[in-house]
Amino acid sequence: MQIYSGDLKTFNEHILYGVIEEKILEGFHRIGRSGVSESERRSWNASLDRLSNVLGLGSGIDQECKVSIEFPLPLSSKRIDFLITGEDDKHRKNVVIIELKQWDSCTATNLENTVIAYVGHENRSLAHPCYQALSYAETLHDFNEAVRSEQISMHPCAYLHNFRANPETTIKAPQYHEILQMSPAFLERDAVKLREFIKKFITKHDDGDILYCVDNGRIRPSKALQDCVSEMLDGNEVFHMIDEQQVAFATIKAYADAISSAGKHVIIVRGGPGTGKTVIAIRLLSYFLNKGKNVAYVTKTTAVREVFKKELLANQKKKKFIDGLFKGSGCFVDCEPDTFDVLLADEAHRLNEKSGIFHNKGENQIKEIINAARISVFFLDEDQVVTTSDIGSEEEIRRQAKAVGAKVLSGKDLELVSQFRCNGSDGYLAFLDRILGIRETANFNLEDIDYDFEVFDNPCEMREALRAKNGNNKARLLAGYTYNWVSKNDRDQMDIRLPGGFEAQWNFSDTQTWAIDAESFDQVGCIHTSQGLEFDYVGVIIGQDLVFKDGCIETDFTKRAKTDKSLMGIKKTKNYALADRIIRNTYRTLMSRGQKGCYVYCEDQDLRDYLKKFANAKR
Repeated sequence: MQIYSGDLKTFNEHILYGVIEEKILEGFHRIGRSGVSESERRSWNASLDRLSNVLGLGSGIDQECKVSIEFPLPLSSKRIDFLITGEDDKHRKNVVIIELKQWDSCTATNLENTVIAYVGHENRSLAHPCYQALSYAETLHDFNEAVRSEQISMHPCAYLHNFRANPETTIKAPQYHEILQMSPAFLERDAVKLREFIKKFITKHDDGDILYCVDNGRIRPSKALQDCVSEMLDGNEVFHMIDEQQVAFATIKAYADAISSAGKHVIIVRGGPGTGKTVIAIRLLSYFLNKGKNVAYVTKTTAVREVFKKELLANQKKKKFIDGLFKGSGCFVDCEPDTFDVLLADEAHRLNEKSGIFHNKGENQIKEIINAARISVFFLDEDQVVTTSDIGSEEEIRRQAKAVGAKVLSGKDLELVSQFRCNGSDGYLAFLDRILGIRETANFNLEDIDYDFEVFDNPCEMREALRAKNGNNKARLLAGYTYNWVSKNDRDQMDIRLPGGFEAQWNFSDTQTWAIDAESFDQVGCIHTSQGLEFDYVGVIIGQDLVFKDGCIETDFTKRAKTDKSLMGIKKTKNYALADRIIRNTYRTLMSRGQKGCYVYCEDQDLRDYLKKFANAKR
């Protein structure tokens, strides 16, 4: 849904009469977002006023050309500052994407496509504005089928209308030459040059067809990381690094490349679900591998490793090569110091103290990973801790790093905030946090949030609605672990029985790749087989460990299955706050696995009614 769109004439009139901010705010209110910062409002007035001077009546640009402000990027929470559509003199369809900045200066860096600018009352590493515009253009081209089928060309650029610093040593420094060739920068005195750039591609209007296609074109099926890992290891840019992803990726590469002295180095990357932690980890795996480094990707979650390995084997990669790249977190108990140049520990919040089947080996997985590598990178989301044995936290990583004298790199340059899952909806995740009682947010419901969230009264109906979404084998049933796994030893038994005649089994123990197996739709996955993986749609069964009582959501750890080990030790330690946190985190994790939608059935009738009230469910 667009925030602001119309023809160029109307845009210039809204600038002239001083109502552009009001019109944009009306658009945000239509999608249910009212919390627009004062800095955003100031930027609209300042930057759009300068842009209007470029695009006004005397510009020679057709005033019937269509424009859009704060245009939503597909499958992302990001928005494009400004775009204008039209045709050139050969009737070719074009879109000019303009990233707007109010910066008067910046500092060039040796980080790939990254600069330092004063933003939010501090100097920060940020993606180069021209790289921003280019990454947005490439994302639109990749995900919007109409853009390709209609042969609509994207032409990105950046307009820094206040920029007065010497460009040749800052925004246009030599290290940015390649990106500037694809996406030019226009500065304070470049209004005429920007106008001429636009006129190269747009000489007349197109009756709005181009903007309609870009806005309403069918979005290609989302790319699940597990389907693309082979391409990524081959060096293909399957997922474009956007904004803070690019900063984190470039920061880690540059830091690792600059290390020449002895000693250990620890890097901590923080980010919530869908912010791109695993994408960055696999991109780094490819980068270091191609530089001849001894590198490995590490995760506790067996399902993630096995799914990646199966995809790689299908693409003719050798098993020995694959096994060397993908390691379990318990592999480093007896590892010699500095065996690896780099270890990339994904889902570091899931690391344990002890390793082995019986948790009787080693001392501390974080310590062992740091010991085994010169550089260890930990990708972390403490809100996805889902068992009592999970010890991964920034505090614990720092403690172990300090114990061996390792240097620690962390901070804002390594924080990922933008959402690229759940149809790019930050609002949906904020909604989950609120309804699950994890933290207070402003999202009371899902009105105008572009994510398919439904609550069902009948679990069989939910399963069939989910089955209809499984045409490409990207929909899965998931459940909280409140049902005993009796089918593990007796395939004739059903593990989950619910009202309405619903029966199902947990995923079979003879496969580690349930998430991508062709015949696994009717089996139900749990937190252990789904965390770290992505689907188009998920159907989540919420058991009796999460109920609505006395006006709020409560947890009950006693309702967990006897076969579940995630709350082991709670009765002995009486750490009921941890049990409560784990149960809420579990459902948050399950309910954020879907790229396009999440269907829900709750055993507790009151919880169903509560979720339907807030979610405005269709069923």
